[in-house]
Amino acid sequence: MDKTQKILVVDDDADIREVLHIQLENKGYCVLEAENGRKAIGVVTDHRDIDLIILDIMMPILSGIDACMEIRKLSAAPILFLTAKSKETDKAIAYENGGDDYLVKPFSQAELLMKVQSLLRRYYIYKGKAETKTDKTEIHLKDLIINTADRTVFRGKQRIELTDTEFQILMYLERNRGAAQDSKAIYEGVWGGKFLPSSANAVMVHILNLRKKLELDFNPHSIIHTVWGKGYQIDEE
Repeated sequence: MDKTQKILVVDDDADIREVLHIQLENKGYCVLEAENGRKAIGVVTDHRDIDLIILDIMMPILSGIDACMEIRKLSAAPILFLTAKSKETDKAIAYENGGDDYLVKPFSQAELLMKVQSLLRRYYIYKGKAETKTDKTEIHLKDLIINTADRTVFRGKQRIELTDTEFQILMYLERNRGAAQDSKAIYEGVWGGKFLPSSANAVMVHILNLRKKLELDFNPHSIIHTVWGKGYQIDEE
């Protein structure tokens, strides 16, 4: 990598910020800090070259979820939520609002660095428009039109807003049409990192959110099927 990768650490606990700062800096990253969501937005506004954001959820002034929604208007950099909130509903909300991965406190340094490296690797592999790896600019999937050049999905004239991670999962399943992909395959294919026990939940929640956006109420799972015991699949046409 030609330039030093820049990571923003956002947490209202100064001790946690200091620990993360030291751990990440020791690995060669340039580390910025913010003590709440509002200040994080300011840092991202001033530093558009940030490569990764580590974001606490429960913070004063502006929560991590609200900050994430605002940051997504400014940056496509991956967001790793770092929080004590561990319920599946909390994860679903985090992913729905633009988060890419989720790490529950307390956590090990090894797991943190593994997720950081995975998200950064994926971001650089897929940065810009490289993630589609296909000669097709326009893909028709049932009643959906996927434009791989500008990474948009439409049903008729209605645009379906997908997060970066959701779009990449959709493209991964589309490239593997007709073959069921389990959570491990999806995680390693999309996130580009080592599959951990907690990774299955990340995949499951992203798939759930993706289905909510893509599927029609009267025909659930018409696009992404669950193949019991094998994983998720988009059927060949």
